[in-house]
Amino acid sequence: MASRNEKERPHGIRGWVVLWILSGLLIVVVVLLVAAGTAWSTSTSTSASTPAGSLPQGLNQETADLLGVVPVPGDSVPAPHYRLTDQNGRAFDERDLRGRAVVLTFNDDKCADQCAMLAADIVAADRDLPAAERSQVAFVSINANPYYPNASDVKAWSDQHGLGHLPNWYFLTGTPTQLASTAKAYDVPIQLDPATRSVAHGSQIFVIDPAGRIVQQAAFGVESADTDPFGHGLATLANDALPASERGTIAGADLVKAIPGGTEIGDTPTPLTGQSLIGSGTSSAASRGRFTVLDFWSSTCTACSVQLPDAQAEAASLGTAIAFLGVDVGDAPATGRASAAANHFTIPTVSDPQGTQAARFRVSELPYTVILSPTGSVLVRHPGLFTTEELDYTLHSLDPALPDAH
Repeated sequence: MASRNEKERPHGIRGWVVLWILSGLLIVVVVLLVAAGTAWSTSTSTSASTPAGSLPQGLNQETADLLGVVPVPGDSVPAPHYRLTDQNGRAFDERDLRGRAVVLTFNDDKCADQCAMLAADIVAADRDLPAAERSQVAFVSINANPYYPNASDVKAWSDQHGLGHLPNWYFLTGTPTQLASTAKAYDVPIQLDPATRSVAHGSQIFVIDPAGRIVQQAAFGVESADTDPFGHGLATLANDALPASERGTIAGADLVKAIPGGTEIGDTPTPLTGQSLIGSGTSSAASRGRFTVLDFWSSTCTACSVQLPDAQAEAASLGTAIAFLGVDVGDAPATGRASAAANHFTIPTVSDPQGTQAARFRVSELPYTVILSPTGSVLVRHPGLFTTEELDYTLHSLDPALPDAH
């Protein structure tokens, strides 16, 4: 909560968020991944809930906690002004967005982990908006990397991460001085490493109403790997920023409350078990006491041929510090073993020929990754490809004591 003096500042932004340093990355978080009721024994976890009665319309407490929603204290405050350049090289003034709800972030145009997961969330959020409402909502990111300030740099990143086709996506850049000034105006911390030309940056999400006033603040990070509920939450925040007469019905679903034996975020499922396909692992119960990565895949899944080597490389890098368990879905054992061999996949794997375990974990597509806490609760559900960079970032954020990848 900002102090009275802070609220009287022209922008009134400082003090809304808590800065937390994880594995050399400066990440702004209010909660870590989990809905109410999830806990595990580690000194690095934090949690907080949005104050009761202050949730945006259409957002439940579990989803608000996932996004780390922090309502603006007191009255909303004007969003700081900026003039930059969009990914197509056109001059862009933040006042051009008046009349639209804006979801604003700061984003590294060379990032392949945290910001890449945010890109998937924005695609999901845009999908969940009613078609007629998309023109009323703008998703805006400001380049946090002054070492790569060209419009071609932010355009290449947008295209690479599936955002280039969205007419309401704007990835803005400018001179290093302009970028630093804009980040400072929004109180977004940027740390520069000239030796590697890389950056670490705050991950605030600002929700701005059509009058240009910040009405909500959230954060992205590890928890943004849960693309569907996170995207639904972003869409809901944007929708709530519009006048009541212009709001539509948001698609997608909120997070559900934790239930004993369930498989949603915060739940503690009964152990995943099955006939051993590779190695000796037959149950996730054997890995209690460590974070566990469950990799659902199949021989018929083209994208799995990319996912499996990435998971194998991460498992080899981390050794026994993290447990990995594969789940081969829908294959006869011989077919699954042949596919694993072709992909040089040697992680312990159970066979799920009828898809029983996949159905229990509500796997919507393959590949699909679930990360369990050391006590067996669900922390992350990630549909689709989970790149080495994304997975490594997520695991090191959960446990900063993990050895560095090599």
